[in-house]
Order: sequence, then C-alpha cells, then structure tokens
Amino acid sequence: MSSYLSKVESGMDMNKASSRSQRGVGLIEVLVTLLILSTSLIALSALQTKSLQFNQGAYFRSQANIYAYDILERIRINNSRLSSAREDLSKYTIEKTAFEKSAAPTEPMSAIDLYYWRKNIASSLPNGTGAIECDDGTRICEITIEWDEINSSDEESENKTTFSYKARL
Repeated sequence: MSSYLSKVESGMDMNKASSRSQRGVGLIEVLVTLLILSTSLIALSALQTKSLQFNQGAYFRSQANIYAYDILERIRINNSRLSSAREDLSKYTIEKTAFEKSAAPTEPMSAIDLYYWRKNIASSLPNGTGAIECDDGTRICEITIEWDEINSSDEESENKTTFSYKARL
C-alpha cells in the first residue's frame, strides 16, 4: 500500500509541475481556433458569392435559350402562313445592335416579331443584343444573343457572353 501511495504522490507532483509549465497555452489554443474559424468563414463567404454569380449566369443563359426558341418559333409560324415562305425568310436577318425605344411597328409581321424580341432581350439581359442570320437557300437561321456578365478577372473580353443557336426551318 505504501508503494501505491508513493506513486500517487509522485504523480501529483508531476501534475503540479506540468500545470505550472502550461500557463497561457489555453489562450494560444483559443487564438489558433479563432484564426482557423475566421479563415473558414471567409472561404465560405467567397464560395457563396461565387455560387450566386454562377446561378445568375445560368439564369441569363436560360433566358437567352428561351428567347432563341421564341424567335425561331415566330419565324416558323409566320413562314407557314405565307405562300412565298422562302422569299420572306431573309426579312428576319438583322445585325447585332442595341435596342432603341421607339413606336412598335404594325407591319410586316417580321418587323413586329423582331421589335418585341429585341425589346425582351434588352430588358432581361444586361446590355443584351441579338442578331439573326437566315439563309434562304439552306433554310438555316443562326440566332446570336450577347450580354454582359460580371467576371472575377479584370479582362474586358471575358465580360461578354455569347449564346448562338442554329436551326433549319
């Protein structure tokens, strides 16, 4: 029993000695933990910001896809109603320019479609522009929609996004 007590007493002396040498370690541990936690929170906020940016870009691409299908369907519908469809397909060819507010045209149907198509693109996409190139011979139309997006790089060339779609009518 006495050997057991001597071991316990010597262990108590070691605990006292080790507690004296570990003063201030708790504060350092707390500071390191705060450093790791704050770094993690900054990384999570950067990740959330990028996630929002990518979701906005996906939304813009979805809108561009919808507008491309919209004008293609308008061209198909109008050409199916006309007797000289092959001649009128070229009326939908337009250059990529910014939308200018003016009175909506009343005739022909291609001008009305193009006016509202460009108006929708300009109102839904930042600096959105659209162009259509239709070939009467092959009956292929190419729709190009372009808009601005905010990118993390400082290069201006990366701020423009282009959506292009070809279809045979």
